[in-house]
Amino acid sequence: MYDLTACIVTYNTDEEVLEKIINCFQKLKLNFKLFISDNSEKDSLREFIKKFNDDRIEYVFNNSNKGFGAGHNAVIEKLLKEKIDKQENITKYHLIINPDIFFEEGTVEKIYDYMEQHPEIGQIGPKIKDPDGKVNYSCRLLPSPFNLIFRRFLPFKKMIAEMDYKYEMRKYDYNHVMEVPILSGCFIFVPFKVFEEVGKFDERYFMYMEDYDLCRRIGEKFKVVYYPEAEIVHEHGKASYKSRKMMIIHSKSAIKYFNKWGWFFDKERDKKKKNFLK
Repeated sequence: MYDLTACIVTYNTDEEVLEKIINCFQKLKLNFKLFISDNSEKDSLREFIKKFNDDRIEYVFNNSNKGFGAGHNAVIEKLLKEKIDKQENITKYHLIINPDIFFEEGTVEKIYDYMEQHPEIGQIGPKIKDPDGKVNYSCRLLPSPFNLIFRRFLPFKKMIAEMDYKYEMRKYDYNHVMEVPILSGCFIFVPFKVFEEVGKFDERYFMYMEDYDLCRRIGEKFKVVYYPEAEIVHEHGKASYKSRKMMIIHSKSAIKYFNKWGWFFDKERDKKKKNFLK
C-alpha cells in the first residue's frame, strides 16, 4: 500500500512548470505514486514524463477535456477499481494538487505525520504563500452569492473589502492551526477513504467551485483543518478576475453551486458563519 497517491491535472501545461513540481515529489521520503492526468488534446506530455525514468510517476491521457474535477476523478476511479480488484487498500492518503505548486523537502511528510495523529480530519491544507512570500488568505466561510457573483458588479470598494475580510477569515491568525469551513483547492490532502464516504468531484462543475463542493461534503462528516506548520508556494494569479472567459466560467460554476446548496437560504452556511464570526 502506498503512503500517498497524488494527482496533477494538466491542460496544455508548460513542461518547465510541471518539471518543477515533479522534482518536488521525487524528493519525498514517503512511498508514493504520482499521476499526471492530462486533459490536453494531444498526449505530448507522454514522452516528457518518460524522460524522468521513474516508475513512481504515471501518465494518464484522458483524450478529452471534461473539466478539472473529471480529470481528477479519472485517477480516483482508477484507484477505487484497483482496490476492488485486489481486495486491499491501495493508498492511505491522496493529494490533489495544482501544477504550479512548489514545496520544500519535508513539507508533505509533515502533513502526513500530523494526519496520522489526527484520524478525525478529512481534509487538511497548508499555509500558502505567493512567490514573493506574501501569505494567502486561503481559508473561507461557506460562500454566499454576494461573495462570488454580485461583488464583481458592486461599485462600493469599502463594502467589498469588508465582505472579503469576513469571507476570507482575515481576523483569524493564519499562523495557528484551525478548523475551517473551506480550504483552497490548490492543495487538497485527504485520507483516501474520504472518497468512498462522500464521493468524488461533482463533474457538473467544469472548472471552479468543484473544490468548494467537495470540501463542504467532507466537512459534513470530518474536520477540515488549516495547518500552517507546513508551507507551500503557489505561483498563480486570480485568473477568473483577469480573463473575461474565466470570469464567465467561474460565474457559471457559482450558479451551479448555489442551485445545489441554496442561494439565500442555506442553514449550514448561516450556522457556520455565525459560529466563526463570533
